[in-house]
Amino acid sequence: MTNHSQITYIIFATVTLVLAVSSITGLFLKRKINHQVHAVIDNLNARINAWWVMLIILFGAILLGKLGLIILFAIVSFFALREFITLLPTRRGDHLALVLSFYILIPYQYYLVYTDWYGLYSILIPLYAFLIVPISLLKYEDTAYFLERSAKIHWGLMVSVFCISHVPALLNLNVINFTGEKIWLIMWLILVVQASDVLQYICGKLFGKRKVAPKLSPSKTIEGLVGGVFLATLIGCLTKGLTPFNVYQALIVAFAVCIFGFLGGLVMSAIKRDRGVKDWGHLIQGHGGMLDRMDSICFSAPIYFHIIRYWWT
Repeated sequence: MTNHSQITYIIFATVTLVLAVSSITGLFLKRKINHQVHAVIDNLNARINAWWVMLIILFGAILLGKLGLIILFAIVSFFALREFITLLPTRRGDHLALVLSFYILIPYQYYLVYTDWYGLYSILIPLYAFLIVPISLLKYEDTAYFLERSAKIHWGLMVSVFCISHVPALLNLNVINFTGEKIWLIMWLILVVQASDVLQYICGKLFGKRKVAPKLSPSKTIEGLVGGVFLATLIGCLTKGLTPFNVYQALIVAFAVCIFGFLGGLVMSAIKRDRGVKDWGHLIQGHGGMLDRMDSICFSAPIYFHIIRYWWT
């Protein structure tokens, strides 16, 4: 076992320890109120349980190597796109476009990521899917809401497939002056963005008073946003050893991905409010659907990927 592999296992062991302590704390709090219903404590325990599942799945994918990670995120994209499309009214004329989206574009996008064909996977969905989707809608000559239907399917592909595929694409980058394992780049991104989400939630519950966007996300507060982003950015600086960044660079990049993660969450909340739902789905107990967990990653992953690609490769 190499020294880098040992560090990877140490990181997962540390996260496992943190989750174990969190689980014990959650059980203690639940027993303290005699197992009565308590929205905050119940939500916290559900989130912790969901993180256990996600940690096990992610660790298993890492053990399988690059192929395992790409298959994992392809599955994530499949479920995310399914949730996105489920909330949209579809017509018979949309079926061909949806078949192409789920069974051609998703596998091909991740195949291109696996083979590191950047020139094509960077334009497959933004350009070619943009052309293919409306063409495939022509089959039944259904012109009702044609522009809206094609735009919604393409939007789903962009968010659920194109943006998320930038996470495993980090494995393809040849980073200058970085001797660590490329999986660390993914671990750092997920750690910082998800820490920002969790810490915004905790800080909001402890100190939150003023709402950031009460119509879009009533639970998000200014105090929670400032506290969560500050602490997550600090975590990004403390774990800079997983990246090619120095302290100042880690500060800037961590802040950027936290802000884009937050804004991405608001955008996805706006779509949910437009559809009249609270969660994208119920796939992950305590976390809603796949997109409820990936909304921040959807917007932060492409920014993070291109920051590294343009300045560190």
